[in-house]
Amino acid sequence: MPTDLPDVVLWSVPAFVLLTVVEMAACRLRPDRSAAGYDARDTATSLTMGLGSLFFDLLWKIPVLAVYTAVYSLTPLEIPLLWWTLPLLLVAHDLCYYWSHRGHHVIRLLWACHVVHHSSRRFNLSTALRQPWTSVSTWPFYLPLVALGTHPALVAFLSSVNLVYQFWVHTERVGRLPRPVEYVFNTASHHRVHHASQGGYLDRNFGGILIVWDRLFGTFAPERERCVYGLTKNITTHNPLRVATHEYAAIGRDLRGARDWRERAGHLLRSPGWRPGTDRAPGADAAPGADTAPAPAAVRESGGTGGKR
Repeated sequence: MPTDLPDVVLWSVPAFVLLTVVEMAACRLRPDRSAAGYDARDTATSLTMGLGSLFFDLLWKIPVLAVYTAVYSLTPLEIPLLWWTLPLLLVAHDLCYYWSHRGHHVIRLLWACHVVHHSSRRFNLSTALRQPWTSVSTWPFYLPLVALGTHPALVAFLSSVNLVYQFWVHTERVGRLPRPVEYVFNTASHHRVHHASQGGYLDRNFGGILIVWDRLFGTFAPERERCVYGLTKNITTHNPLRVATHEYAAIGRDLRGARDWRERAGHLLRSPGWRPGTDRAPGADAAPGADTAPAPAAVRESGGTGGKR
């Protein structure tokens, strides 16, 4: 089993930077009044968060690799890396990613990690680089792959491929693609909905490479109205440290004010919009024109009253 698979994310960084510069130039030369465009401070924050995530991910990999290696050594199964197993593993990994992504939207402690990625009110290629510094919370969702005999190095490779694919979907410069592509794959149109702050768009389109998981599990919503990006209650800082930690601080404040262990558990494990005495946050409207999607799990605000994905 190979242990020298390339770090696709690291090798893709020059392409990320180049394509971001190209999009910035396109926004300036051919401005779109309906698009959010770029803001210098916002872009700088996104780039800083991205660079920081590369460093912190290296630290988190040490304990995660130890757990994965232990599980892999105990399982009697082994999936070889062959020309036909790789696409199947990409699909299996994408299914794990779907549940990881969905979990990070509906469980507040996990949302405190993922909120970083949704904290920008812009939607462009630099937004894709706005990654959290506490991504250690994602590892349990991929344990099934390891338990089924997928080498930990291969799991890391699959994760990097999934992440690199998602770079291009963070743009307003790409419209809808042909219907077969839109039906199967996650596209810029689908991901714009995912980053929107309208109540009807919350908790939608969690797929990484494939959008079929959302269609299958009832979390799909099409893009039918202009998206407004950011949080339902936006943070007013470009300080990378505050961007990375603001929801953890809000959770801490709520825990200090909790009356009993049930409320403390609710602040940690219920949806980001949960408050004591409520089963469901207000403002959970139906998705615009989508009569089959479920109601959003929460109205997500930041700063102690929940948080918008």
